[in-house]
Amino acid sequence: MGKWKNRIGLCLAAAVAALGVATPAQAAVTAPGSAPYLDITASTPSLVDMANATGQKTVTLAFVLADSTGCNPSWGGTIPLDDSRILSDIKAFQAKGGQVIVATGGAAGPYLEYTCGSADALAAAYRKILDTVGTNSLDVDVEATIPQDTVNAALKTIQAERGTTISYTPRVQGDDYGVDPYSLQVLQSAASHGVDVLVNPMTMEFGTSRADWGDAVIAAAESTLGQLKQVWPGMSDADLKRHLGVTPMIGRNYNGKIFQPDDATQLVQWANSNHIGRLAFWSVGRDNGSCPGGGVSPTCSSISQSQYQFTKTFEGFTG
Repeated sequence: MGKWKNRIGLCLAAAVAALGVATPAQAAVTAPGSAPYLDITASTPSLVDMANATGQKTVTLAFVLADSTGCNPSWGGTIPLDDSRILSDIKAFQAKGGQVIVATGGAAGPYLEYTCGSADALAAAYRKILDTVGTNSLDVDVEATIPQDTVNAALKTIQAERGTTISYTPRVQGDDYGVDPYSLQVLQSAASHGVDVLVNPMTMEFGTSRADWGDAVIAAAESTLGQLKQVWPGMSDADLKRHLGVTPMIGRNYNGKIFQPDDATQLVQWANSNHIGRLAFWSVGRDNGSCPGGGVSPTCSSISQSQYQFTKTFEGFTG
């Protein structure tokens, strides 16, 4: 997550024309709900403290990367996957009924997806993540080029073995475009490999002509939904919506826009009325008003708000 530059050079129409028509199985999409991101490499807030304060039941843990030895998953590329502090927090959260989705990728590398040299090696890395953390849900956050077919072959293997829930979190190019052309190619590859994916666009840092940022976020989600129809034309409208997530960046964005608490309420209402599959946001660690009026910070929203205000608002999403 975070600041990134749109890739403009590809022709959207050409990408759409080339999209596959495979329709994935439906079983792997989990029950709809809110699953905000939390930077698990940071010592605060802990999953348990957040759950005690909010009642939040599902969290997306960011990010697993390759470590310095190569195709070996680690938190942030530097912390062992079995780090005692992190695993203790996860297990305690799970003991309270919490569920976690593990996200790979993100704004910084090295990605497992391009470090692991084959689909078999990448599938083995994914297995290690799922087994160590004790979950069956993966999120691939794509903010860099990845070997699409290798990644989707590995994801297909894992999903066939375990019924793993898989989501792609791609970049948004604009509110009237949806995800960028490269991300469409990644989804095309997923479709051709028969991977069942929830598509969770990062509705942040994109261009818009709309004055209201909440309206722009919803417009970007609706544009992405139209793209999913082109990727999976055999899927019903209701199923397509169940395969859609939306992930804004709360508070101040790098592009100068601000996602306000009122925008969160608006988005939750839209998500409930459209019965989509997931809402998330970046990030739980920023869900506080400790530095109102400042620049973009990893530890606060940079706006005036109450503690965990966005987490509590997003809990109103029930699908």
